[in-house]
Amino acid sequence: MQTSVLRLDKATIYNDQNLIFSSIDFTVSKGDFVFLIGKTGSGKSSLLKVFYGDLILSQGTGSIVGYDLTKLKDRDIPLLRRKLGIVFQDFKLLPDRTVFENLLFVLKATGWNDHSQINERIADVLKQVNVINSEKKFPFELSGGEQQRIAIARALLNHPEIILADEPTGNLDPETSQEIMQLFRNLHQSGISIIMATHDYNMIMKFPGKIYQCGQGQLKEVVAKKAN
Repeated sequence: MQTSVLRLDKATIYNDQNLIFSSIDFTVSKGDFVFLIGKTGSGKSSLLKVFYGDLILSQGTGSIVGYDLTKLKDRDIPLLRRKLGIVFQDFKLLPDRTVFENLLFVLKATGWNDHSQINERIADVLKQVNVINSEKKFPFELSGGEQQRIAIARALLNHPEIILADEPTGNLDPETSQEIMQLFRNLHQSGISIIMATHDYNMIMKFPGKIYQCGQGQLKEVVAKKAN
């Protein structure tokens, strides 16, 4: 029997006063690769925000990596996020810090103190995302694809059980997007569960997983249609 890492039951979600989802059910098992699809404004990002504690679960029940989403306190959120990897469309790297300093900032903030362990972990994640000899560079010195690889490396630092990716190829050209998707596929094959919001249907065809359609307050699993 597969273990669920995320579960929503009869969940209702608001963003400000706007109803985003009404009484939805959603389960992600350990090892799943899940795509959230839908138009801009359909609720993909709002759903991810619930998962990492940025939006409150208004009604229903939910849990992620052992945390009850209906009982999350502010003090719980940093602890929750240590068990998650979060990747954004716009990278969200600190512009005034080098690649090494960006990764160091996260490790320090999450309780790492041993310098040799820190150096080893940063080297490991940079190798994992295939970025070498860039530790001393600043984000503006990197291509978009390189910046996204660093963002993914940052997400991997604390050995997450699940990665939440919000339009991770949205700012990238098609060739670079394919490379980033292959990186996510490799991470998935290493045992990490992945939930990815995307509007790029071509990518879904090339990198199949479970697909959920967001829209009109609903979240429904759909079957991918093969291209002719």
